Amino acid sequence: MGMMDSMAAKVARGATVEFRPRGTSMAPLIRSRQLVTVAPVDPARLALGDIVLARVAGKMYLHLVSALDVTRSRVQISNNRGRTNGWTSYARVYGICVSVDGVPRPGAGRKVREPVPADG
Repeated sequence: MGMMDSMAAKVARGATVEFRPRGTSMAPLIRSRQLVTVAPVDPARLALGDIVLARVAGKMYLHLVSALDVTRSRVQISNNRGRTNGWTSYARVYGICVSVDGVPRPGAGRKVREPVPADG
């Protein structure tokens, strides 16, 4: 399991995580090794331009929402260089990037999924 898969698993369990992704596909929004904070997301609240942690065709990405298909509950994921990764269901969108190097992403905080109360 890679680092991105590990982070997605934690976010899927309700945790907010910080990590330093590598690569240049999201520059200048996220540069290689910048600290990102990713929180669980309510996929129904997503908008174009949100940065999400999502699985597309078996690979985990921290990329942009480039299109929405609300009727089929899915989003299209792309990098910031013009490459489209593909469509994925809401169930495979684990988190939203709420900050980069401590700078909040506009509007992202309103899309964080509220924790589910524990039984008992």
